[in-house]
Amino acid sequence: MPEFQERVRNFFKESKRVFLVTKKPGWEEYKKAAKITGLGILVIGLVGMLIRIIGILMLGG
Repeated sequence: MPEFQERVRNFFKESKRVFLVTKKPGWEEYKKAAKITGLGILVIGLVGMLIRIIGILMLGG
């Protein structure tokens, strides 16, 4: 049991260190991330639609 407590303590210590190093993104960085995410969703949707269309054409419905 002490090993588990030590692992939990280390986890929180590491998590605290990560939170201290990170920073809140600025508006420009947020917009860029939103655009990239939206583009990724669009690409995945188009690939899925193409696969569906090819499947319909090959199997006839």
